[in-house]
Amino acid sequence: MSGLAIIGGTGLRSLNGLEILRREVKQSPYGEPSSPLVHGLWCGKEIVFMVRHGVSHAIPPHRVNYRANLWALKDIGIDKLISIAAVGGITSELTPSRIAFPDQIIDYTWSRANTFFEDGIDRVTHIDFTQPYCEKLRQTLIRAAGEAGIEALTSGTYGATQGPRLETAAEIDRIERDGCDMVGMTGMPEAALARELDICYATCAVVANRAAGRGREPLSMKGIEANLKVGIMQVQHLLEHVIPMA
Repeated sequence: MSGLAIIGGTGLRSLNGLEILRREVKQSPYGEPSSPLVHGLWCGKEIVFMVRHGVSHAIPPHRVNYRANLWALKDIGIDKLISIAAVGGITSELTPSRIAFPDQIIDYTWSRANTFFEDGIDRVTHIDFTQPYCEKLRQTLIRAAGEAGIEALTSGTYGATQGPRLETAAEIDRIERDGCDMVGMTGMPEAALARELDICYATCAVVANRAAGRGREPLSMKGIEANLKVGIMQVQHLLEHVIPMA
């Protein structure tokens, strides 16, 4: 097949209204993907859904097998991929539950398997990562948000940290000085691997909390879950508008 896939992050382990056609368990040269590939019909279009952290949400961000996930999607012919990702809001515009579509990324992760171009290659290969997200798909997300009446932030820089711990206030100060608007733990190497496989990739970021040192209230999982619940409802509404366009 050739088509669209959605990777669900924290807070999105299923799609309301998805008519499931089949579940496919894939193996890859890089190990086992995070979850089966769920093939289904949604809004009149066939899509594939994958859960990044596993069906029981037990895979932490630094242990996600990003290469296996991306390889499995590419192997079934996926050429467009929307990533749903929970983030912390750094700048004042990114309040809890708000949606954003980043256009740049800074990678602070380390020790993750971050390329397909290492073993068994006959030449050194580089990718152009000047613009890390697929602009065509990003613009589709922006148009869909407008149609859905969602006030999304249409650009911004995503800072990808190692996790699984949350950041210190000083780290967030540094990341903001570097130019980041939001912080998450799964943006890399996922975006780069998608580029290596020529998959059109864009992220829909959902603000789960104000980043460390930015909010008035102490960070708590209860608060994060409440914010995500509201934000994911908006994501579901957004995707209903995106699917027919993509």
